[in-house]
Parts: sequence; C-alpha cells; structure tokens
Amino acid sequence: MILIRRLLAAALLTIAATNPAPAADPVFPPGARVGMVPLVGLNRAKSFIGFESEDQGVKVVIADLPAEAYTEVANAFKGNPSGVGGIKPESIETPAGLGYYTVETARDGATNVKRYSMMVPGIGFSGYVAVQVPENAWKVHSDDAVRQMFASAVVRKEVPAEEQLALLSFKVRELSEFKNVRTLAPGVAVILADGDETTGFEAAPFMIIGIIGQTAASPDDRGRLAQQIATTIPGVRDGRITMSEPVRIDGQPGYETRIEATSGKDNTPVTIVQWLRFGSQSAMRIIGSSPRDEWARAFPRFRAVRDGIQPRG
Repeated sequence: MILIRRLLAAALLTIAATNPAPAADPVFPPGARVGMVPLVGLNRAKSFIGFESEDQGVKVVIADLPAEAYTEVANAFKGNPSGVGGIKPESIETPAGLGYYTVETARDGATNVKRYSMMVPGIGFSGYVAVQVPENAWKVHSDDAVRQMFASAVVRKEVPAEEQLALLSFKVRELSEFKNVRTLAPGVAVILADGDETTGFEAAPFMIIGIIGQTAASPDDRGRLAQQIATTIPGVRDGRITMSEPVRIDGQPGYETRIEATSGKDNTPVTIVQWLRFGSQSAMRIIGSSPRDEWARAFPRFRAVRDGIQPRG
C-alpha cells in the first residue's frame, strides 16, 4: 500500500515539540487525538508527537490525517487484500474501530529496521501511527508486541484547547470566542476557527498563527516579504492585495497586508488580513480570514487575538 508507506516516511521525518511523561493505561501524547498503551520502556517523545525509547532508537509517531485517508486505505485493502510489493496489509480490531496496518523491513542508514504503520478511523479525522524498531530491539519489541500496542488504540474527538496552546512556542492569551482550536504543526502553528473540518473553515471567520523561519534582512525588505508570502496563503484564489503597510505590533516592527479573494470549495468571497511581526531570526505570521459580509465583526476579533499573543518565558 503505497499511500501508507509514503505517510510513514513523512511522519518519521516531520517531527515537532512535545513533553515526555510515563505511560500506564492508554496515553494521549500532548496534542494527539490518538492514544494507546505504548511498548514497554517507551515514554512520550521529546521532539515529536508520540513515544520513543530512551536511546531514541524505537519511535512511535502519531498524526492526524484527513477523514478520507482512512476510507482510501480501507478501499485499497478491500480491493487488493494481498497487498503490493510483498507487503500484505492486515486488519485489527481496536477500541477506535477497525484498523489497517502493514509491516516491512527496511534500512535506516546502516541499521536494519522494521517499520509498521496503522490507520484507524477518528471522529472527523483519520488516526495514523508509524512505528520504527531497529534490529537490536526486535526481540523485545516483536511483531506481536507492536500488534498489541496497535490493538489498544483509542481516539478522542477533541484535544483540550489549553493542551494544544501549551505546546506552542508563544502564548495565545485571547481566543476571541473562537469555537475550535486545531494544532497545525505542534509547537509551531495553530488555527482558531468558528467552523471545523466537516463544515469547512472558509465559510466562517478563522485565524492561523505560526512562526516562519525567515525574516526581513532590512526594514526596506519588510514590505516585499509581506507581499511575497501573502501569495502563499493556502486555499486562496484570485487574490488581490488592497493594502500593505508597516505597523507596530506589541512594540515590535510589523507589516499589515489585506487581500480580497475567494476561498474554499464553495468559492466564498473573503477578506484576509496578514500580520507579520519581525524578530531577529524569524517572524510571527498571523492570518485572519472572514467571509466578506462578516468582515466588520470579524476584524476586531482578529486584532484582539493578535494583541494577546506574547512570547513564552
């Protein structure tokens, strides 16, 4: 199943910050909507969402995927139960529902490893678990042990907002009554929204707050950078910049850019504001998007969230 193999590779390479903690009964790593009883000797990972051994050789990566990902995997399993490339998919009953998983042997540098991946149904999402076990741990963390861990998988509909916000490298003190908080990149970016994955975010006001790994080389470059990255806002079509000018945000240099565009599957006419707050090595990017007919009510909410963002420590 090529999809699962690609997702495994992406999950093991894309890691973000979280906190370690001991495991007992099914454990939800901070920010995760999938929990399980981890393998013996594994604790919550320090640099990604999931679990790892003390020497970081054994990894269990947990991620949320779109709801249709599970359906795609289930259909592939039913359409080709013998698998492809010598990798045969298996099904497994879990408290979360029927899961599908694969096992394959691979190389990680000079080390032989076994890689396992599993997909389970969530509530409006698909739960994905990727496991890597090096050869020197195969006896302790056997195929049967990994299967038992998979069989313990549970899901929760929501991750408490406080738990998600605590992972960020900055503090969000004001939520402006946004109903849903979703971590986009744990520790790095978050979305605040009135809508959700089912209804679609674009049909109601929402915000994306995150850190970008670039900043303006000089004050003269700020406007160019602001307009350049304003064209990269996901899901925006036919965008037209209507304003872009320097501002001060919490005493720091910033730039405000406004855009008229269409967004989402229903081609909703939207007005978007992007604020950049420049630091020495990076910049904070704050995006607020609202259906055009709700802009007058949404903009003060966006500004209140922006003004309530503070650095940690």
